[in-house]
Amino acid sequence: MRDGKNVYIIAEAGVNHNGSIEMAKQLVDVAAAAGANAVKFQSFKAENLATADAPKAEYQSRTTSQDESQFSMLKKLELDENAHRLLVEYCQESGIEFLSTPFDLQSVDLLAKELEIGKFKISSGDLSNAPLLLYVAMTGKPVILSTGMSTMDEVEEALGVLAFGYLKSTGETPSREAFQQAYHSESGQAALKKDVSLLHCTTEYPAPFAEVNLLAMDALRNAFDLPTGFSDHTQGFAVALAAVARGATIIEKHFTMDRSLSGPDHKASLEPDELKKMVAGIRQVEEALGTGKKAPTPSEEKNKAIARKSLVARQFIRRGEIFTAENLTCKRPGDGIAPIHYWEWVGKQANCDYEKDEQIK
Repeated sequence: MRDGKNVYIIAEAGVNHNGSIEMAKQLVDVAAAAGANAVKFQSFKAENLATADAPKAEYQSRTTSQDESQFSMLKKLELDENAHRLLVEYCQESGIEFLSTPFDLQSVDLLAKELEIGKFKISSGDLSNAPLLLYVAMTGKPVILSTGMSTMDEVEEALGVLAFGYLKSTGETPSREAFQQAYHSESGQAALKKDVSLLHCTTEYPAPFAEVNLLAMDALRNAFDLPTGFSDHTQGFAVALAAVARGATIIEKHFTMDRSLSGPDHKASLEPDELKKMVAGIRQVEEALGTGKKAPTPSEEKNKAIARKSLVARQFIRRGEIFTAENLTCKRPGDGIAPIHYWEWVGKQANCDYEKDEQIK
């Protein structure tokens, strides 16, 4: 999921368009200007996503009208098929990849068959939604899977569903046992390594820093041997930079035109200038990570003689005099005999006269 050597950065517009195609386009402009690799929306039909009496999450209740249900809130945030098409075209014109998270099978068909998107991002809330995972995997497209609210066993089970779907086992009935067999098979593991990436995530908006548990990203990578990144719901972007330093291959972050707007996700999102700073920071961190080989860099080489030291006379030394701790010391510059040889010279006779501060030769 990398773009060359770069961390793949997903600017999560989500539903921060508030149902407006014009605001959605503005979000595309912001993501492209910031240098993100992709801008991601959410694809759903409210009637397929939530029951009429489904409660809101606590953070949704804080940031939207108390008088509306989750269903009513979602209904206002839908993007129809035409809006999707317009956004895909606009992203192509803007030079940024269009991504979306499907929340129902109808939306999977829209994205895969009608719009022919390149990959899917699956939300943490659907990690346990085996029918959706299977349907997505059957398209054969790569998947970025968020793992918020999950245990390692649940992640493995979800990966088993994806493996089963990618293998498209002819005539085999889907079951938990079949998913496990697919996961543990050589061909299933090969399919996962080819097409699946994981995102560590804390599903709260904003996520408390004390609950981020960024080291779990390492645990996911070690356990499943898949490209692993971080979906960041914290305030600011310091944790996203830390995730890159810990080897994240993907960073996903919500952004908005204005945090003061009404809607479920605006308050936990970056504003345009912050998104730009985050992308720039990620690029700086990944460049700074380097190769892992410890050796002087080109810019360090020119400083070695200035910063290091050489063996010099602490005081006037006559020819034939014995070098001792009293008359031998180490001072800059470092273009003479290195101090590591100090003990080889102590006890030797001076081969010529040395003035104070003259390098030993």
